Amino acid sequence: MAFIVLYALRALKIMANILILGGGFGGVVAAEYLAKQVGEKHQITLISRSRKFIFYPDLVRVAFGKCKPDDISFDVREAMLDRRIRFIEGEVALVDPYRRRIIMAHGEVEGEIPYDYLIFAPGRRLATEQIAGFFEHANHLLTPAAALEFGEVLKGFHEGRAVIGQCPGARLPVPVYETAFALARLLKESKQNKPVQITIVSPDPGDFQFDDLKIAPFLRAALEAHDIEYLPGFPIRRVTSTAVITGAGHAMNYDLLMLIPPFRGPGAVTGVGITDDEGYVRVDRTMRVEGVERMYAVGDCVNFSGPKLGHMAVLQAEVAAENVLLELEGLEAIPAYDHEMMLVIDEGGKEAIYLHKHLWDAGPAKVKHGRFWSWAKRTHERYWLDRHA
Repeated sequence: MAFIVLYALRALKIMANILILGGGFGGVVAAEYLAKQVGEKHQITLISRSRKFIFYPDLVRVAFGKCKPDDISFDVREAMLDRRIRFIEGEVALVDPYRRRIIMAHGEVEGEIPYDYLIFAPGRRLATEQIAGFFEHANHLLTPAAALEFGEVLKGFHEGRAVIGQCPGARLPVPVYETAFALARLLKESKQNKPVQITIVSPDPGDFQFDDLKIAPFLRAALEAHDIEYLPGFPIRRVTSTAVITGAGHAMNYDLLMLIPPFRGPGAVTGVGITDDEGYVRVDRTMRVEGVERMYAVGDCVNFSGPKLGHMAVLQAEVAAENVLLELEGLEAIPAYDHEMMLVIDEGGKEAIYLHKHLWDAGPAKVKHGRFWSWAKRTHERYWLDRHA
């Protein structure tokens, strides 16, 4: 019977309405992957709160004046138009996976939009409200505006202590280290003789960084080479105009501050019954959302352990898109995602640390250090932007 229905649908050439929510790494890759495979046989629509794609790994470079926001972005609408993908700029208020519809709060379209298949990739929410005083006193590097604002603050920093770190629940350690290294280089190049201490604070214990012990010696050597202090086991709960304070009341004064705030899942699926306690969407290894049909989720919004990285979002998007294609043919989702972490911590100039680890595997990480990885990171970023723009 199922075969007869499928044959009839193909004969009628019924077009499926595929929605993709989110214009970041996961959303863009999923849309392009599907468009390449289905052509004009199905309607693919990408919805994003902004028409501008930002290559977020480069925001540290923006803060330190090495590039401008326009250098690390492209117009998503134009990129999608070239691939015959419909683009809508607007804010999604609610996803209703049981009635297969979304509710647009505002933007180019308002009200209900139905779908046949949904790939949910809006990213994570910055839960700054969980750290008292964060909004009033802390800088971060997770938007172009915030990076530019921190860049202005940097111009007035000449002596004292710079505190750079993660709050509990933050899931992005790379900019912490790259900011510390970039600041150390900046101060060295300025040849100013006033006393400065750069301190990285982390809620994680001891040498267990990036969910692995093997990277610790490489990071420790790099920090020592740049005279950067590392303070683990410092879970920040409150920020004042002069100090960061843990829940136990331990305080550290600062003259310059950059913190990665806690992450949480996106609000559009709050209370729908498909998220964990932190608001992340529960998915299986096919990237299908647990408990509902025809909905997949990828990127920072999913409930997988470990850091939230663009590399992961890209791999997850490819798996989700391939499984949507199988469902369109009446087949079961088969491709499965392998949760791996691959990143480069750029010390700047000529040195970098490369880390590759399978997070669902008990084996150790692969760690390398050298000039090649800094060059490789810049080359990959340029290739990604040129390819998708």
